[in-house]
Amino acid sequence: MAENGTDCDQRRIGMIKEQHNGNFTDSSLLSERKRKDREERLNIVLWRKPLVTLQYFFLETLINLKEWTIKLWHRRSILVSFLLALAVLTATYYIEGTHQQYVRYMEKKFFWCAYWVGLGILSSVGLGTGLHTFLLYLGPHIASVTLAAYECNSVNFPEPPYPDQIICPDEEATEGSISLWAIISKVRLEACMWGAGTAIGELPPYFMARAARLSGAEPDDEEYQEFEEMLEHAETAQDFASRAKLAVQNLVQKVGFFGILACASIPNPLFDLAGITCGHFLVPFWTFFGATLIGKAVIKMHIQKLFVIITFSKHIVEQMVSLIGAIPSIGPSLQKPFQEYLEAQRIKLHHKPDSGVPQGENWLSWMFEKLVIVMVCYFILSIINSMAQSYAKRLQQKMYSEEKTK
Repeated sequence: MAENGTDCDQRRIGMIKEQHNGNFTDSSLLSERKRKDREERLNIVLWRKPLVTLQYFFLETLINLKEWTIKLWHRRSILVSFLLALAVLTATYYIEGTHQQYVRYMEKKFFWCAYWVGLGILSSVGLGTGLHTFLLYLGPHIASVTLAAYECNSVNFPEPPYPDQIICPDEEATEGSISLWAIISKVRLEACMWGAGTAIGELPPYFMARAARLSGAEPDDEEYQEFEEMLEHAETAQDFASRAKLAVQNLVQKVGFFGILACASIPNPLFDLAGITCGHFLVPFWTFFGATLIGKAVIKMHIQKLFVIITFSKHIVEQMVSLIGAIPSIGPSLQKPFQEYLEAQRIKLHHKPDSGVPQGENWLSWMFEKLVIVMVCYFILSIINSMAQSYAKRLQQKMYSEEKTK
């Protein structure tokens, strides 16, 4: 009997080992298949498969429109309330009266704020890639205001044409009367709105990880899978990048609100990981978003704004131009276009928009304009590629579900 009992135990152990090996094999095969599917999706781009990419992009657009329409129909009471409020605002906008001056003022401020919030969202969420709107839009705007403030000795630029065009006010100001705080105050609204937009753009990773944790599903998202692998191999992490990501995750998880605030208040390329961590550990929404908003729209934005203002202050710019001229051989030829550009900007600041002064074009401004166009075009292409890949992912998931039902 003892021998029979031993034989039964051995057979049971053998069956368990076979089952474990089978599960391990299935898991490895599934991981390999997911990796191949992901590589196949990444090949769906306009410069490799243009017709397939465009077809998938339009199909994904139609599916998204259908889903949004269904969501709006389920929330039709909110939609009706919004339409009624919009009708009241439209009537207020078109009816003549003494209130029109306030309406025009609110319209100008609303579109100005919405413009910068939208650029902030584009910079943060990216729909597959980030459009660096700080370098392309907000940074140059702050730099232009700074250069104009030191040239005009004032920030009271005539409105209009400001902010579309900056010209010096008619009243003469004393030399050196401009202060750093005056420039900061002049660009505070647009800078804070841009920072608020970047905070809004950090919400998708948070909601994705939160939904995955609550539902128990595993989304096919590379950043989320990287986060789960980091949690599994936390003890054996050796390289600097893994330790940095683990430090961010520990800071957010253990410190909470102030940990999120610290991560959001400094230029931090790993902040997406903070959003995923907060969603995974079910950090309350207002704790995450409140800390992110304060960190990005107030603290971090003032740090970046102060850096740009100091960099483009009058004496720093003059020193940089003189240093360019000191470069052996090529220095003078490089210095000349910078001097011409600065002189052209000074001339623009001291003439009226309708005075007929010719507007010369410098190759620096021409290059910057073309750089902006190229980056915006690349951003649009990345959106098309990302949506086409999303549709390919739908097809692959549909294939998985059909195979499971067989």
